[in-house]
Amino acid sequence: MKHMHIFTSESVGEGHPDKVADLISDSILDACLEQDPASRVACETLVKDSHVILAGEITTQAKVDYEKIVRDTIRSIGYRTPADDELFNAETVDITNYLSTQSPDIAQGVDAREAEGKDGAEQGAGDQGIMFGFAANETPELMPAPIMYAHRIMMELARVRHQGNTPWLRPDSKSQVAVEYDAAGRPARILNVVLSTQHSDSVDNATLRAFCKQVILSVLPAELITPETEFFINPTGRFVVGGPHGDSGLTGRKIIVDTYGGMGRHGGGAFSGKDCSKVDRSGAYMCRWAAKHVVAAGLADRCELQVAYAIGKASPVSIMIDVDTYGTAKVDESTIVERVKKAFSFKPADMESVLGLRRPIFRRTTNYGHFTKEDLPWEQLDPARLAILKGE
Repeated sequence: MKHMHIFTSESVGEGHPDKVADLISDSILDACLEQDPASRVACETLVKDSHVILAGEITTQAKVDYEKIVRDTIRSIGYRTPADDELFNAETVDITNYLSTQSPDIAQGVDAREAEGKDGAEQGAGDQGIMFGFAANETPELMPAPIMYAHRIMMELARVRHQGNTPWLRPDSKSQVAVEYDAAGRPARILNVVLSTQHSDSVDNATLRAFCKQVILSVLPAELITPETEFFINPTGRFVVGGPHGDSGLTGRKIIVDTYGGMGRHGGGAFSGKDCSKVDRSGAYMCRWAAKHVVAAGLADRCELQVAYAIGKASPVSIMIDVDTYGTAKVDESTIVERVKKAFSFKPADMESVLGLRRPIFRRTTNYGHFTKEDLPWEQLDPARLAILKGE
């Protein structure tokens, strides 16, 4: 029997130190793919104070100016000069590069090969692992409401900051939204919103809080805001030192922000800085695409898919694609599984091809969730696949 419950998710802004690291890694990936679509990239970034450290493995024919990419990325976020941040800014940050080429032991498993005589020459998965995809009909994006609302706050705050009319706003920020669900499992009201944003010393708390509350109310559904909704804006009262100056940042530490805010499960592999031969990324994108189609086709109100891979194997090692509709299925789940298997291929080469994952599109994914932007291929619905799922 269903009952009322509360679910909370958070998002972070582009100036959060972990997201700074993610964006640098994805910018390097895009730079490699732009010149060499066959690039193999696994780029990790660490940021702290005035330091940026690059590490990982890249095998590419591209000629990449890593220092320029790092500085341009930091500048685009808003850490432009010492006036924006005394320690972490595009002009004075120092960069250490520990990137090397991909291990040949890994490369041989990814390269096209004879897959035990039955699959022909096919690209194998770049690693073992499990990947999940999730969709829910709570928002137009078919995303869970709490994470989608938290992202909307961050997106609007960034939009306003980049307009330049609020010079006291700084790049680092975080949001959090708690949604109460009714007994039918639908969002009923927003219980509270937390928003913390870095700022200069020139603004007083009253001005900042009034401004931020206006930002919040401009993007959240008015029908879910009640007189009891609480707003916690810069709860400590001061957030001047932030970004990599205030905390270290590392690629891949915001995997729940990147996906479903904790409502859908996560296989554990991060996305940013990895090319699509890493099924951590491509498999998760494909699972999301399939789950979104299941919900859009009206087969369930919620859908979660899981696939699993072994390194070097072209086909998922899960013989059955696991589907969980949380009791919302309109048809038998076994029917959904069979239709998903008919409509989608989860082989690495097929995922790369159908989603166009050898293009430099990954910087676009870094902030505000990898599953919220309608222009990304795994967010676009395909009428032919919808028809298969509907049994037409």
